[in-house]
Amino acid sequence: MIALIQRVLSASVSVGEETVGMIGPGLLALVAVQPDDGEAQAKRMLERLLGYRVFADDHGKMNRSLADTGGGLLLVSQFTLAADTRSGMRPSFTRAAPPEHGRRWFERLLELARAVHPGVETGRFGAHMVVRLVNDGPVTFWLDTG
Repeated sequence: MIALIQRVLSASVSVGEETVGMIGPGLLALVAVQPDDGEAQAKRMLERLLGYRVFADDHGKMNRSLADTGGGLLLVSQFTLAADTRSGMRPSFTRAAPPEHGRRWFERLLELARAVHPGVETGRFGAHMVVRLVNDGPVTFWLDTG
């Protein structure tokens, strides 16, 4: 499982004219499920999303996690993160999970997150989404459970 996380002041995701998820300060996580992902990867990704220290402490150092701050978490499925771009001029998606597998484990990640953290929002799996964000820093990290 892969996530591109961005520390944000705010973020939202819309499908058509409908805003389906919105947070204030916190993390936007674009998430890709890979073919071999399952329960262990979903749990490890959640641990990393909630525990990765990307928020400033009283001394301005990135020493606080999302769990520490209680900020929002916006999870957005994005299979294109798993693209193989090493050759050619067109990405290959063989490293991304098939849609059914991707949906199952993305929704499991969402379920696990909502069980332990307030303010978890999401986009709509498989839909064309418009994501808006105000990146804070900018602070962006690539997380991988593999």
